Amino acid sequence: MAGVGGVLVFVPVMLALYFALAILEDSGYMARAAFVMDRFMHVLGLHGKSFMCMIVGFGCTVPAIYATRTLKNQKDRILTGLLVPFMSCGARLPVYVLFASIFFPKNSNTVIFLLYVGGIVIAALLGILLSKTVFKNREKSPFVLELPPYRMPTARNIWFLMWERTKGFVSKAFTFIMVTSILIWFLLALPVDGSPFNEADVENSAFASVNRAIAPVLQPTGFASWQNAGSLVTGFVAKEVVVGTMGQIFNVEETAETVEVTTFFEDVLAIITSFFVAIGDTLKSIPLIIGLDLFEEEEEQSTELMTAVQNHFETVSNGHGALASVAFMAFVLLYTPCMVAVAAQLHEFGVKWTIFGAVTQLVIAYLVSVMIFQGGLLFGLG
Repeated sequence: MAGVGGVLVFVPVMLALYFALAILEDSGYMARAAFVMDRFMHVLGLHGKSFMCMIVGFGCTVPAIYATRTLKNQKDRILTGLLVPFMSCGARLPVYVLFASIFFPKNSNTVIFLLYVGGIVIAALLGILLSKTVFKNREKSPFVLELPPYRMPTARNIWFLMWERTKGFVSKAFTFIMVTSILIWFLLALPVDGSPFNEADVENSAFASVNRAIAPVLQPTGFASWQNAGSLVTGFVAKEVVVGTMGQIFNVEETAETVEVTTFFEDVLAIITSFFVAIGDTLKSIPLIIGLDLFEEEEEQSTELMTAVQNHFETVSNGHGALASVAFMAFVLLYTPCMVAVAAQLHEFGVKWTIFGAVTQLVIAYLVSVMIFQGGLLFGLG
């Protein structure tokens, strides 16, 4: 319940994102955006139609990869497919919202916006690099596109587009995320010190032991711990699982310390309550975007998960929790996409380019995270 519920509370935020994308699509602006961006995309070594694939990538990486079929040149398709995962898909948004709300409560919108921009910048730089090296000799195809007329978006179409995409997000919560949460629970309950099943301390669980071996590699990033390593590993299943994993890990720790046991129905009630709180928080954030303050300031109320995550990051980073959180969010933004997206790349581009893309994204994520944390320490930030 902690794993799935920790993700479902972000559905209102997802609806807001898909609402904006639906307006762009239903108004007929998407095709014009591709036309306007064609000249700039050629500077990056891409085709004008690549822009449409990348815009779709802000919703979900999987359909964006399949959208590369609109490109006739195979090398254009592969290059676009390699860059699409750097567009921050909706599944990463819950991670940004959680950490930005914890460490940057007054500037959370700005931090999240900069993360989206950061993904675009990294994709642009990598596109220029690849187009001048790996894809240097590819043939450039002409840009031909029929422009549909502008039209007023209809409530029916907007709702359909929002619901279709959000439905996919929710369905993953009850499939991939549910299965992964059960697996994580099993590994957390499985002791390695001879204790009875489900009675061992979380530090002595199989999940902690496996990820403790990975944690030292993350030392330069500022968030080296088995908890964070485990969240990133399970994030390969789906990026939303990062939040769900943390919810399970820190809820287990807290239950062990306070010996408080909740019933199934109490857990469900807590999730429903958090869901409606999230709707209110999402609505409050909209006026801030257009510069209007229609809501009175309220005192920030931290959830148990937020408090646990904040204390944990402050501890593992030696008091530089905010800086480590930025490095962590950057890692989530840039590292290998979910396994469904990887499967789509494998289907469309083959084994060689899929492995090349996965390794490239993982290396870039690691280097950028190290640069953020170590650079921040060097300049006295965080």
